[in-house]
Order: sequence, then structure tokens, then C-alpha cells
Amino acid sequence: MVIEEEEVEQILNDLFEIYGYDFTNYARASLKRRISRLLMLDKFPSFSEFRYRVKSDADYLKRVVEGLTVTVTEMFRDPVFFNLLRTEVVPTLSAKPFIRIWHAGCSTGEEVFSMAILLKEANLLHKSLLYATDLNPEVLEKARKGIFPLAHMKLYSENYIESGGRQDFSSYYTAQYGQVKFDETLAERMIFSTHNLVSDRSFNEFDIVFCRNVLIYFDKHLQERTLTLFDESLGTLGYLALGSKETLNFSALKPRYKQLKKEKIWRKVA
Repeated sequence: MVIEEEEVEQILNDLFEIYGYDFTNYARASLKRRISRLLMLDKFPSFSEFRYRVKSDADYLKRVVEGLTVTVTEMFRDPVFFNLLRTEVVPTLSAKPFIRIWHAGCSTGEEVFSMAILLKEANLLHKSLLYATDLNPEVLEKARKGIFPLAHMKLYSENYIESGGRQDFSSYYTAQYGQVKFDETLAERMIFSTHNLVSDRSFNEFDIVFCRNVLIYFDKHLQERTLTLFDESLGTLGYLALGSKETLNFSALKPRYKQLKKEKIWRKVA
């Protein structure tokens, strides 16, 4: 089924007016693909029936929001990136009396747990707080539990080793019934809460802000607005970590930041 521009506008207006979710500055091509996918997967005979369901069924709304915001994530994703964090970023935090890190658009939390492991191995976790936020309360609930499929652990362990990890990765979790639960000592340094990058403001000053593979779904105006939000949230010499297809290079903020090697990590120098 082909989705028309006008229909995309209608559903975005419904989501905002009825539920307060603002997707109006998300990239249209991506939204069209995701709406079309929902119509196909849930076998709606017409767009109007899909729209009626969204407007009248608050439970179905959860599926729609998840469908529009879905991100692919894994632990220690892009091991070279995490190796740079391990070797060049984390050591610069050791002199700080307290460390604050923000994972914006954290999805189901794999990256937050990865960072907690890096901090634990550097003996810095005890004086750190990791703030993990997302628009979608459903994925935050999954992240808060720290429970992931056992089937993913082989890949995550390989990523961990490639990123410079030297411990037995399985020592960080307990396996049971096809799932694993990560150590509570990691989770107790995390704060999970809903935060909308489209409409909410900065809420603290951070040493690192992560927002990986989220900006690619925003239009240029919202990308620049979000980068400004992150800039306001970073202390001097703080770090901004973006996804592999994201950059500061075309932003008005670029002169204030220095990129670390070729990875998508920038340090605020001005």
C-alpha cells in the first residue's frame, strides 16, 4: 500500500494532538517506510482503518510509537568506537570527583550497560551516574530490567573482546531460561526516564553525551536543534558521541569541537 504525504501528515497530527508525541520533524522518507511496514504487518485493509485504530486504541499506540522510533542496538556496537572510549575518553574522567553521562535515545539499554562495564573496569563506576532516556516508555522498561536474550551474548562477547575487554564477559550476567540478567551493581548506577528530544530541554551538565543512530531519523532543522541541546548539556572538555552515519561537520557548532581520530566522538574545546 502506497502512503501519501497527506496521510503521513494526518497520522502525525493525530499522534501529537491526541497523545502529545511530536514526530513532525522526523525525516519523511523514514516515517513513510515505517508507517507502510505497520500497515503491512498488521494487515490493515486501508489507511483509514489504521488511522482509526491509532486514534481509538491507546494500547495499539504503544506499537505505533515503537514502530516509528525503532533503533537497532547491541552491546559494544562498533568495537573500534568503544576501544577509543576505553583508551582515550574514560581515562580523562578519572580525576573528576563525580561523572555524569547521558545516553539520549537509549532504546533497550545495551549501550548503557556497555558503558557501565567500561567504567567498572576503570574503577570509576562507583562515582558515576548514567542517565538513560528515550521517548518510548516501553523500551525504557526493558532497559531498566537489564535482561537480554542469551542468544545475543556470543556477538556481544565478541564485540567486548574486540573493544579491548579482557575479563570473562559472562561474569557480568547470570543466564537463565534463554535470557541473561546483568549484574545489579551496573544497573544501580543508572537512572532511566522518558525524554523527548523534540520538545524537552537540557536537565543537567554532563561529561559525555551519547546519541547514536537517532539523528539520522531527524530532518536538518531538528538535527541542529538537538545538537544545540547536547551542546548546552555538555561541560567544557566534555564529549559528544554520535552514530556511524552522523556528524558534527555540517553543524554551526563544529568550530567548538575537536574530533577524536576518525571515530564519531567530539570533544568540546570552546
